[in-house]
Amino acid sequence: MTSPLFRGRPRRAGPHLAVRVAHAALGGAAGFVWLVLPGMTPPADAPVAIITPSPAGGTVGTAAATDATDATDGDETSGADLVLPVAVVGAAGALAGYGYVRRRRRARSRTAPGAGRPGAPRAADAEAAAPAHGDGEAAAPGHGGGAGDGDGVPGLVDAENRLLAAREELAFAEARGGPEAVAPWARAVRDAEAELASAYAMRQRYDEGVPADAAERRHVLAGIAGRCHEVVRTLDAGSVPWSVQAAQLPGALEVAEVRFRELTAHTPAVEATLSALHARYAPAALDAVTGYPELAKDWLVLATTELNGARQASDLGRPTEATGHLRAAEGAIARAGVFLAETDRLARDLTEAARLVPAALTGAEAELAAHRAPAPPEGAPPPPAAPLLPHADAVLAAVRAEVTSGRPYDPLELLRRVVRATEPLSAGESGVLAAAAHLAAADSLAAAEAFLATHREGVWLTARTRLAEARRLFARGNAVTQADRIRADDLAREARASAEQDVRLRGHQPAGA
Repeated sequence: MTSPLFRGRPRRAGPHLAVRVAHAALGGAAGFVWLVLPGMTPPADAPVAIITPSPAGGTVGTAAATDATDATDGDETSGADLVLPVAVVGAAGALAGYGYVRRRRRARSRTAPGAGRPGAPRAADAEAAAPAHGDGEAAAPGHGGGAGDGDGVPGLVDAENRLLAAREELAFAEARGGPEAVAPWARAVRDAEAELASAYAMRQRYDEGVPADAAERRHVLAGIAGRCHEVVRTLDAGSVPWSVQAAQLPGALEVAEVRFRELTAHTPAVEATLSALHARYAPAALDAVTGYPELAKDWLVLATTELNGARQASDLGRPTEATGHLRAAEGAIARAGVFLAETDRLARDLTEAARLVPAALTGAEAELAAHRAPAPPEGAPPPPAAPLLPHADAVLAAVRAEVTSGRPYDPLELLRRVVRATEPLSAGESGVLAAAAHLAAADSLAAAEAFLATHREGVWLTARTRLAEARRLFARGNAVTQADRIRADDLAREARASAEQDVRLRGHQPAGA
């Protein structure tokens, strides 16, 4: 049921396993030879039987006289013969065991993508986080989302994962008690979001090389670590009063089960929606949500198991265990909800984009017409916009041909092409082209946010930083420009692509890894 993209990490133990098997086979063969060889080769000092004729015409061997001697020496000889084979077999086993232990140690300490533990960093991120108090993804042991710099300081990845989990918990707490009951917790989540946004803005500038001075860069990393610590402290302080108590377990379980049933009932409708989209639009338009209904089902299956465990633990009077199962169930239900909601959202955006494409083409033609002018007098320089017009004309002609071809197309991608072709010539920040750029950027942001929320255990720092910068540009209100919208769109798409690559390299980590 799960998309191949998100299945477990690639197996890499094959060569090591082959080496261990070869060691064991070599040791076994050597032991076998040493065990058989004494039986095939007579002892050098073995007595030779003297044959004498018997009175009855037979022969009598004096070797019989040596039977007692052979019986006496046999045990000593066989015991001596077994010493070396046993030693060889033991040495081979020890060599195989050493190889296995060495491989395990190397896997635990490796920093290459996909190795060992979920917190393994990229080389680029590790270089940026080299100082003792890093960027929140500090060098060992928690770079990439774990414990930060080894002093218990959380990193950006860890802080954001806790924030995402807190949002999920807050949603269920609000469903139990209403918005007013959880207002202080909601305020704590908003404060944590502001701190994290500031930390990511600092990280984005750091990645761009600002500041350039090494000492100042260390200060920036220390500031990022401090803000991450504040995010976790704020979330911990705000969530304590709202944790589920034993007396609240029945009501909390009922809320989770109601949400579970809603999503289970909605899943077939989402599958039908996705099938209809495939019939109407080009496959590339649906890449972002391909497999999402199946992934939602996977998480709902996990939620079923956790809800049953919570019910059983509650009935047996084990509230702590029941609360753990409940939280796991809520997390699984929340992720299933994201997968289903994201498919519905893309369906709405594609419908809106298809409606907007003809108007965007008309608006773009109007923008270009404003820059067309009679040929300048001979010897006069051409208008500044003149070199840009042929390219824009070619893009608009290609978009118009695709729309009228009768074949399925990606309306959001067509809007992006129109907006980018005319942005250097655009005169204002409103109108149909601004609306087209806004829709395209909002789509990219939503897709990247959903992917991060549902695959956060496998996504590294770079993708998160680019997404945070796209979010900052897009949330500037009236100050946002057409260039900002295009830049936000590009950053969000870059973040999504980087996050997908992270998950491919590491394998999708289970929730709570």
